[in-house]
Amino acid sequence: MLIAMNAWQNSMAGRNREQSKENDMLELRDLCYSVDDRAGAQDILNHISLTIPDNQLTVFTGPNGGGKTTLAKVIMGLVQPSEGTILWNGQDITGLSITERARLGISYGFQQPPRFKGIKVRDLLGIASPKKLLSKMDACSFLTQVGLCANDYLNREVDASLSGGEVKRIEIATILAREPSLMILDEPEAGIDLWSFARLTETFREIHKQSSCTMIIISHQERIISLADNVIVVDHGEITRQGSAEEMLPAIVSGTLGDCPMIQKED
Repeated sequence: MLIAMNAWQNSMAGRNREQSKENDMLELRDLCYSVDDRAGAQDILNHISLTIPDNQLTVFTGPNGGGKTTLAKVIMGLVQPSEGTILWNGQDITGLSITERARLGISYGFQQPPRFKGIKVRDLLGIASPKKLLSKMDACSFLTQVGLCANDYLNREVDASLSGGEVKRIEIATILAREPSLMILDEPEAGIDLWSFARLTETFREIHKQSSCTMIIISHQERIISLADNVIVVDHGEITRQGSAEEMLPAIVSGTLGDCPMIQKED
């Protein structure tokens, strides 16, 4: 009897683990988003359905104005879809606020990060961290990961004295400090120098290698696209094609994906 009971419990535990694993993903179901202007309703996203398993690195790419950033903002809750459902690890988050999604471990990095006059970098990292008290060593680690010398930046204010590239890297360090389960980054290469970009690329590679979180990156850069498990081309508010980096890069570079621009290559 005891053996049978243990076997039943082990079987149920296995099923629960399998069900939990099946729910570990981001799922978009029939997402639509439209805006009204003088010309009437304009469709920005058209019935997008997509599944991204946990710990994958997915790149959204495609022509400017195709809907990539809007799709990312819908996932974060910065804009609400006109139709459709968003599921995160099996939970319907469509109606949740930005704050509620952040509490679930979803973070967003803007293409042009905000500045915070009067707030020091160390304070910003401490606010972002789930730890009650972020140690100096941890704060330094996050800055180092994005290519910044911690001693030069910990006590600087996040204000106009910082360059666009510095603010971008500090924002990404802040996202890392949050220990997110889903990280969304809108063109992280924008406004940073080549050396910093190379360091960021290695950071993304390491995060992905450690399987510590799911990553969605909007980018046109070949170096970032080459890291992806899945590359998704978004054009005219629709997913026009998707596949592995190995499948997609040659097609994109050769211009066979319609209006998709040439991938930006480093010199």
